[in-house]
Amino acid sequence: MDRSIVPSPAALDDLPFIDEHARVVAASPEAVWAGIGRVMTRVTRGSVAERYARAIRCDPISATGAFPAEGSAIAAFRVARAAPPRELVLAGRHRFSEYQLVFRLDPVEGKDAATRLRAETRAVFPGALGRAYRLGVITTGGHAFAVRRILAKVAKVAERQR
Repeated sequence: MDRSIVPSPAALDDLPFIDEHARVVAASPEAVWAGIGRVMTRVTRGSVAERYARAIRCDPISATGAFPAEGSAIAAFRVARAAPPRELVLAGRHRFSEYQLVFRLDPVEGKDAATRLRAETRAVFPGALGRAYRLGVITTGGHAFAVRRILAKVAKVAERQR
């Protein structure tokens, strides 16, 4: 991908905060971690996801490595940091945005095998096309809907493993 399309911040941690969604999952952090791996691989796999990734010139476009190992990738996301079973930082970029999706897993005190799963989004949307993309994806609530669905799917997969 042409790196000049989207300016790169000094560090991904410097990306502006967009939102955070959370839910308590009735499963251990290890089961939730495995659930994230399964769900994210599933939702980014296939011709539709990869066609979309190509159309907006995502980096990365397709899966490489053993996701969610650090350095591996799925369509639209590369694992920038992996600290199982506590934190998974996914990063990517395309012609309208540079972004990060951070999953954080915290054991719930006082509950046996319960985990608070949080998904934090950080992103920058440069230029007029970036602002238009943000309007279409973030402002409409489409992004929030998609993230909440991912969290629900992770919970379902992790709770089934118990």
